[in-house]
Amino acid sequence: MKGKASQADVARLAGVSVTTVNLVLNKRGSARISTATAERVVAAAQQLGYSTDAIGRMLRTGESRSLGFISNSVATTRYASAMISGVLEAAERQGYMVLIAEAESHQLQRTVDSLLERRVDGLLFGFMQARRVDIPDLKQQRAVLINGVSDGLPSLLPDEYAAGVSAIECLLAHRHQRIGVIGRSNKASDPYYSVTIESRFAGIDDALRDAGLCAAGEVHGDEWEPSLGYQGTLELLDSAGDITALVVANDRIAFGAYRALFERGLRVPDDISVVSFDDEPLAEYLYPALTTLQLPYHQMGKLAVDKLLDAGCSLGNAACERVAMPLVQRQSVRQV
Repeated sequence: MKGKASQADVARLAGVSVTTVNLVLNKRGSARISTATAERVVAAAQQLGYSTDAIGRMLRTGESRSLGFISNSVATTRYASAMISGVLEAAERQGYMVLIAEAESHQLQRTVDSLLERRVDGLLFGFMQARRVDIPDLKQQRAVLINGVSDGLPSLLPDEYAAGVSAIECLLAHRHQRIGVIGRSNKASDPYYSVTIESRFAGIDDALRDAGLCAAGEVHGDEWEPSLGYQGTLELLDSAGDITALVVANDRIAFGAYRALFERGLRVPDDISVVSFDDEPLAEYLYPALTTLQLPYHQMGKLAVDKLLDAGCSLGNAACERVAMPLVQRQSVRQV
């Protein structure tokens, strides 16, 4: 056909009303429209070469059907794919596109302003390390934080307390009672460093206490790298050599613990079981594969979009939702 196809043209070809075409193509009200009708509308639109006019729609409705996602050391880290894919999955399901930007703290205001100039319908902030952050002026735009907290804004955090409890309960279920702990951080009380580390260890402590136990030995450390796991494990083997299990603060510490145990002629899990946190991609490729509590980045990304688009989401609503950290059971734990 000559000229640009309109929704009326699509409606005529599909044999439906213009309202139905609008609902289908803008992904609204799909529950009221049969799958067959929706497929007929989409086929007609493709046949006519119809495309929505985003600018015109924004002028008519005041909505751009787009969201801004600002990451701080997320898009360039190993956790990027899970959090971002969760955001994109939920946004696509609700008919939104996502503009993604990476910004350090000193760039946040400029990045926020740039996305607001593009008329996004809401903002998402994603952080690699769960901590308190200072969010700049949002000019009354709705926003949700993923893996961070700030005054007056809703947020999502992993349920670290429950994860700490689960780590100990996993070992107790396998009859372990002599449990060493590696990675309690001396910086954990600083909310600008972390708002979750203390909860993780509080869960560990409470679960041990409820079982009438305490840690058989403990090594502190702020740098959660393999070197801490290596040195910490050697220290525990020397000071509390009868331990049967280790709980370590993250998977990178576990990598070092495995090396130390191997050098001492000890096998995982035959001699010492190991439970960790985070579920990094390499965790399942350790031998034996590592049992760990998974950081729910994908789920937090999905829930953040749903929360942002919820009619009840507004500035001043600082509710924090805790998202479960699933226990990924592999081969690093065995019965005593």
